[in-house]
Amino acid sequence: MRGRTVLAAASVALVAGVLSAPAAQADSKGDIRITKVVVNHGKNVVVGTSGRFTYPIAVTVKDNHGVKGLTRVSTFSRDHLLGFAAWTGTSCKETSATTSVCTATMTIDPAWAPVLTDKVNRVAGVWVVNADAKAKDGDFCEGDGIASYKVKRASRLTIDATPQQVAKNGTLTVKGKLTRANWETLKNPGFAGQTVRLQFKKSGTSSYSTVKTVTTDSTGRLSAKVKITASGTWRWSFSGTTTTAAGSSTGNSVKLK
Repeated sequence: MRGRTVLAAASVALVAGVLSAPAAQADSKGDIRITKVVVNHGKNVVVGTSGRFTYPIAVTVKDNHGVKGLTRVSTFSRDHLLGFAAWTGTSCKETSATTSVCTATMTIDPAWAPVLTDKVNRVAGVWVVNADAKAKDGDFCEGDGIASYKVKRASRLTIDATPQQVAKNGTLTVKGKLTRANWETLKNPGFAGQTVRLQFKKSGTSSYSTVKTVTTDSTGRLSAKVKITASGTWRWSFSGTTTTAAGSSTGNSVKLK
């Protein structure tokens, strides 16, 4: 089935549908029904400030006479009825004579965000999916608010541990910075007031453990001093928020003299 390119935007006509529960599929004809929706393989959608991000919305549809395909797919912020994802294609795969999994390809380009509103950062968080499907015998169903998922602002952590060689029980200074995507300016400013974990992985081991926690300053910067007792790798780790993705810095190796 050939897809359509649709840029999601707020509309008064969408208010009732977007906030409806899955029972909104009652607006249907015949025995067709949507039974399952999986967005981005069950993972959060994380959007930065450049480059296009493409992700699938897999919709399982059933009808006794077979499924023809999807006729509408859209996705919006649950609370603000606004989004910047485009439906750019659809493919359907029959899993039986009565069931098909139709996958809509969605594309987000950060450059679209400022065009919609100067307050687009507020749409980070929970988004909902709307999809309509049609059967081979003409049956149809309209599914509004049939699934939810999270669209988050990308974060980034840097690290700088000095010196690279330290005497045993010597002091190591570990600095870094936490930034996050601003969809309104398409820049990545510092993320202030966030708790970040300083973690260490001893040489010869495979897992990190938290040594201390630090709060970012007004510019997103981090700094900590630690005593060194073994060689290994240091990193900063951020758990994320409801609207900002989690992440870790690259590892910075430090050896004992």
